[in-house]
Amino acid sequence: MKFKVQAEMTYTANTAGTLILNIHALNTLSQSILIEELSIAPQIDHEELKDIAGENRLARLQINEPGNIAISYHATVDNHWQLVDMTGVKETPVHQLPPEVLTYLHPSRYCQSDKLFRLAHNMFGDVDNPFVTVLNMAEWIYTNVQYLSGSTNSETSAFDTVTEQAGVCRDFAHLGIALCRALTIPARYFTGYAYKLYPADFHACFEAYIGGNWILFDATKLVPLNGMVKLATGRDAADAALANIFGEINFNTMLVNCTLADDGFVPFYYTQGSMQGISYS
Repeated sequence: MKFKVQAEMTYTANTAGTLILNIHALNTLSQSILIEELSIAPQIDHEELKDIAGENRLARLQINEPGNIAISYHATVDNHWQLVDMTGVKETPVHQLPPEVLTYLHPSRYCQSDKLFRLAHNMFGDVDNPFVTVLNMAEWIYTNVQYLSGSTNSETSAFDTVTEQAGVCRDFAHLGIALCRALTIPARYFTGYAYKLYPADFHACFEAYIGGNWILFDATKLVPLNGMVKLATGRDAADAALANIFGEINFNTMLVNCTLADDGFVPFYYTQGSMQGISYS
């Protein structure tokens, strides 16, 4: 399925500095970039970087003098996600996990799985099928955490979200990740452009490593699971920040959009009793 994505951002630099943006769609085995263009006004030296901490395509802009900066990114992306049968799948023992997956078992800045160990085991530890376990987690988050814009900030963690029972998409994702890791299910943060998200914005959800596949979950239920264009993955939002600013540079405005560039889109969501997981890997 083809999507057109757009990101327009403006900044004001009061001093020289560096701006690292994470707005490029990824090229992966299941996602191909057909057309893309990055425009920066005024023209600024920049380079593309590959972040070793996760799946990220970063644009590093070196700003040498004060002024206003306008960034425009447009791309057409072809997604080839797949449905994976989760019937009868068992938890993969830690000694059989690929080395690159092991880092997604540990607590991280926003996902304190060690603090949620007892909660996770008491509520979700009695199900044999890990896909069903994570589905139950996502449903519990959806039911018990209110989606409330402006209710959290850049310091809010999964433990805070359990306590406050309110958050936005990144908080829902962090809580899902922390609960998974508490049950020894590797999980990672997933961010991207999202079709049918209103109001349009970047969207965060999470992936759990089940049966040898990274399976996507979205506890907010705000968008179809097959309507995502992947930007980045990481241990949590700290690894997949949309912008990192070094210097006195102020963010001003942002416009994000994701539209269909193809026919025949059929929205896919998990329903009660679902046994097919969607994978973008």
